[in-house]
Amino acid sequence: MKAIVYSTKTFEKELLAKANFKKHDITLISNPLNIETVSYAEGKDAVIVSCNDDLSTPVIDKLAEFGIKYISTRSGDVENINRDTAAKYGIKIAHVPYTSDSVAEHVLTLVLALSRNLITTIERISHSDFNLEGLTGFNLKGKTIGLIGYSDTGLATSKLFHNVGCRVLIADKTLLKMPEYGEVCDLDYLLENSDIISLHVSFKNKIDKIINRESIYKMKSGVMLINTSRGGLLNISDVLDALKSGQLGYLGADIFENDIFIFSEDKGNTVRNPIYEELLSLSNVIITPRQALLTKETIEEIAFQTIRNLDNWQARKCVGKACACPNDCATKH
Repeated sequence: MKAIVYSTKTFEKELLAKANFKKHDITLISNPLNIETVSYAEGKDAVIVSCNDDLSTPVIDKLAEFGIKYISTRSGDVENINRDTAAKYGIKIAHVPYTSDSVAEHVLTLVLALSRNLITTIERISHSDFNLEGLTGFNLKGKTIGLIGYSDTGLATSKLFHNVGCRVLIADKTLLKMPEYGEVCDLDYLLENSDIISLHVSFKNKIDKIINRESIYKMKSGVMLINTSRGGLLNISDVLDALKSGQLGYLGADIFENDIFIFSEDKGNTVRNPIYEELLSLSNVIITPRQALLTKETIEEIAFQTIRNLDNWQARKCVGKACACPNDCATKH
């Protein structure tokens, strides 16, 4: 199969080559996929993309024109892909099912950094200021963490926080079996009783803007909010207002809606957004640029899963749980 990999990072090249083992004819380029670079896909069967590539309708229209049959993203998230447009052309889509330990550990990292005021601490120390005033944090043991959604990342996160002594609440109407760690409850109970709230909602769940003015004001005052799931789950204006009022005490986020423009490595292509700029100015906010999957182990697994997707397509097989087509054929596996 002929494929082109867009937005290739230096640390991915060797791993993709190792995983491929010369099975497929793969071209690696560092350019992001957008309407200006889509022509590089001409003559290929598949495009392999990142979560920061542009797969809007105009780009997918051109991919279809060039005969692209498959889109494989090196991410668990598919919010940047117009899946309905791809389906119209019969283009198959695959993602990398979330590597749960990496995401769960990132959630814990954000929680610990926020709870111990590490951003302020690091800023002070960089100026040789060792004043401890205002740096008092809190223990996690005895606190309640609420997980909205319970995918594989939710399971891994619940185990981590259970092991540090937290009570774990889980709200997910799609649960098929009782979780090993945590108590199942409805969303309102979770919002009202959690000290920390972490989002783990799959892209297959169509809910949007679940964190909004109404839901925020059901939460405890000063609650910590963590999002490593999907950017579209937050009404970011409402979140900023709640941070400024003190209703939200902390925010840790690894993803935002339309963050392809916010996290762009091309400074000339970065869109200035006053809401995000104000968030970045707050000491009780930590933003990471989709870093939850950025571990050596996870990057290697992503490379091998990406090649497995190509292997299955070449053999005229479905990619199973990696399927991200709108008809959700992954549920059959």
